[in-house]
Amino acid sequence: MGLIQWLGAASGARALAQTFVADRTEGQAQDHAKRLAAIDALGREFARKRRGGFDDFVDGLNRLPRPVMALSTIGFMGFSMVDPVAFGGRMEGLSLVPGELWWLLGAIVSFYFGGRELHHFRGLRQGAGVADVARAVDNIAQIRALDAPTAPVSDAEASASTPHGSKAPTPSANAAINDWRREMARDTEAR
Repeated sequence: MGLIQWLGAASGARALAQTFVADRTEGQAQDHAKRLAAIDALGREFARKRRGGFDDFVDGLNRLPRPVMALSTIGFMGFSMVDPVAFGGRMEGLSLVPGELWWLLGAIVSFYFGGRELHHFRGLRQGAGVADVARAVDNIAQIRALDAPTAPVSDAEASASTPHGSKAPTPSANAAINDWRREMARDTEAR
């Protein structure tokens, strides 16, 4: 009777131990089944289906941007050494491109190369909409003010801005330049 109780206790201990520690053989069988399922899914994903020539052409076009961007960057380096003046002119032209277009180009390229960077960028930009709109409205007003006709300068301002009887400078459409000219005239009068 003691032996049967001992065997029953041993099987109970084994069952209790298996609740805390998995059976190695069973775990290996599950890992093997997972690996086979992953390999099967990978094989189905990359199985080549018979397609037409147009599909192959489009696949080829989709593979072009990365090598074209890499090789053109290397080409620009060589071009800067072969003809620095022409390279400098083109870089000056690029410096005139507005920042918004650079942001748009960056968004397109990052979306093309993965989308993850674009997702994080959009996550950082959330919540700043009202401040961005206010800043954009101010910038547009300043740009339109540059195109507006200039206000006439009074005789007192004209005589104050002409030290030692020189000709009065023509007022500029840029308010900052007009302010700077007034400050310069005051400084020369103070001396």
